[in-house]
Order: sequence, then C-alpha cells, then structure tokens
Amino acid sequence: MFSLEPNRTMTLLVNITETPNNRCIDQKHFDWLFTYRPHYIWIIFVLGIIENLFVIFVFVLHKSRCTVTEIYLGNLAAADLIFISSHPFWAIYISKDHWPFGGIMCAAVGSSFKINLYSRNYLLMMVSIERYLALVKTMTIGRLRRPWWAKVNCGIIWMFTAGLNVPTGVFRKEIFNKKFNTTACRTDAPSQNWYVATNILMNVLGFFVPLVVTAFCTSRMIQVLRNNLMRQFKKVNTERKATRLVLSVFLVFIVCCLPYNIYIFIKTLYTLQIFPPCIVKAIRYNVYPISIYLVYSNSCINPVIYSMVGNQFRQKAREVYSRLLCKRPDRRTS
Repeated sequence: MFSLEPNRTMTLLVNITETPNNRCIDQKHFDWLFTYRPHYIWIIFVLGIIENLFVIFVFVLHKSRCTVTEIYLGNLAAADLIFISSHPFWAIYISKDHWPFGGIMCAAVGSSFKINLYSRNYLLMMVSIERYLALVKTMTIGRLRRPWWAKVNCGIIWMFTAGLNVPTGVFRKEIFNKKFNTTACRTDAPSQNWYVATNILMNVLGFFVPLVVTAFCTSRMIQVLRNNLMRQFKKVNTERKATRLVLSVFLVFIVCCLPYNIYIFIKTLYTLQIFPPCIVKAIRYNVYPISIYLVYSNSCINPVIYSMVGNQFRQKAREVYSRLLCKRPDRRTS
C-alpha cells in the first residue's frame, strides 16, 4: 500500500513496479520529480534554518514586547523550524533508500511532518482571527487581543497538535524489508481503516476547518480595506499594513497546502474503492511530488514575506541587528 508520507519514494517506486502488467502510466517520464528531491530538501533545509532563526531572533531580541500577531508568527516560525530540522533525515533516507537512524528517530522525525501541518494551519487561522478583530470588530475586541491570550492560544494549539499526532508516533516504526534487503521508516497501522480515518482527520481538522475560518476572516478584512468610509478611521489605517502581511501569508498557504490536501482526499477515495486506480497512480507521479515540493517550500517562504511585506518587521529587524553588529561608543571617563 502506498503511503501518504513524504519519505516513501522508494516504496512508491517498488509498489508501482510490482505490477508489470499494469500499463496505466509510464513511470520513467516522472522519475525526475523524485530524483532531485533530496537536493531540493537540502536547499530548503539551509534556507529555512537561516530564515526562521532570523525571524525568531528578531521577535525575541527586540527591546519592545511582541504584538499579538507577532506572537502567532513567532510560533509559526518555530513550527517551520521543527519541521525543517527533520529535513536532513528525509534527504539521507531518500538518497540511500535505507533508514539508518533507529526506531525512536523514525517516530520523532515521522511525526514532525504532520505536527507542522496542523500547527501551521491553526496558527495562521489565529493570525487571521486577530486581524479580523482588529479591523472588523474594532470596538468589541476587548481581552481577545491581549498578548497573554495569544500565548494561551498558542499553548492550546501545540497541545492539540501533539495529541493528534500521538497515534502517528506510536505506529511509526523502523521495519526491515527482507525482499529488498533494506530498512524503512514507515507507518505500520493495525488496519486500513486507520489510514482512512487519519486522512479524513487531516483533511477536515487539519485543513478544511482552518481554511474556512481563515477565508471568512480574510473576506471580511478585504471588504473593510476596500471601504472608503472606514479609511477615515485612523485605527483602521494603522492596521492596514499588518493585514496585508496576513493576506500574503494566507495566499501562500493556499498555494502550498491545497494540492497536498487534494491528493490526500483523492487517495482516501481510492482506499475506499471509489476512485479509479489508474487515475490515482497518475496523480502519484504528478500531483504528489509537486505537492510535497510546495509543502517543503512553505517553510522558507513565510520569512521572505515578513521581510518584503511586513514594514514593522523590517523596522524591528534593522533595530535588532544594528544593535548587535554596530559597536557601542566608548564611554568617556571624566
């Protein structure tokens, strides 16, 4: 059975070639999508580590307290950093077609992918809600926009995400394949229904719910930004630039996460014998590798958006690194 996880290049190729009579798709035309994936993962790893550490350092080292939006974006950078830290393991695994890191690391690294997907989507949802309250509910925001509540919400999101991924960590195992004389890191669930339930959970809770909430908040924010009557309020004008940053992050979220979730949905239908197998096998070689490339890329695109669109972030970054890099003037003794 083909796995839905990003490290199963070898297994995918094995499962397709095990049916020589199947002529649904010629795999040779799509091998290049998998050949360059280890190199791409290493590039994303280097860029992502530098960029997300940069974002976290700016938020932590700046002399002023983080705003509610910055608390969420800082946690978003931390979630990306956790996922990016697992990239070297995936790159080595895919290159060697062998898992050499042991069972504990298999469970930990295997869980990082879904932890990142869940936490990233819900943190982005909270950022959109915060911007919605700032722009649309300007008179009734109350305690909901206090930094303390943002920290509590982030804690709840992390616990919720960790709880959802406990079964993945439990069933993720290091398994020796006698037929191909290699060790694989894969999910060994007790039944096929577990895979179906996990995929539906990811589609609904991991993507659809945050997408609907974020889309609603985004649509309302766009209406306010286009409303000429609202522009006369100074508070609304102050929030406009920060809202543009959130809208940019949301657009990247759609581009990077939607193809993967479409693939998960189609694969679930195939598991339930609703979707034709030939179409699914074609999607494996077209949509799946491209969707994984996009999911990986999202971890290093967000910091670039902060720097390009976030004026307040750029100002904080200049202040932090000018203070760190520039020498302080010597004090004169009397």
